Amino acid sequence: MSRLEAEEAAAKLGVKPIILTADVDSDFGDAFGKLARERADALLVTASAFFTSRRQYLVLLAMRPGVPAIYHWRDFAEAGGLMSYGTNLIDAYRQLGIYAGRILKGVKISDLPVVQSTKFELVINLNAGKALGLTVPNPLLLAADEVIE
Repeated sequence: MSRLEAEEAAAKLGVKPIILTADVDSDFGDAFGKLARERADALLVTASAFFTSRRQYLVLLAMRPGVPAIYHWRDFAEAGGLMSYGTNLIDAYRQLGIYAGRILKGVKISDLPVVQSTKFELVINLNAGKALGLTVPNPLLLAADEVIE
């Protein structure tokens, strides 16, 4: 999700987003300090190789001020984050393998269709919910692809 998409979604929901950025490790202190000062109600962590490589640290930082956070990849929920909603990576890798196979068989790249992920997954970590003092509503639990207890 881009910054513009996040701002548009927030506007539709009638909430004012607090946009935080971090490009190097030293940016996290300022970003989470602002999150606490602004008394954010929730945190959306977008997909980023940088964030994924620091998922344990990000999850710990988000839990300190007690801010419910949603992440793009299931790895974050597995690492102790509250929830994730995003592309099913196994399905995405499967699609990538099919593409690679077609290219290796001689199909021109320009002849291949553009493919987007169609399989998404919601993972909820109930332990993180309890640590945040939250009760996850049953309809959300029923909609989840996986619930971590």
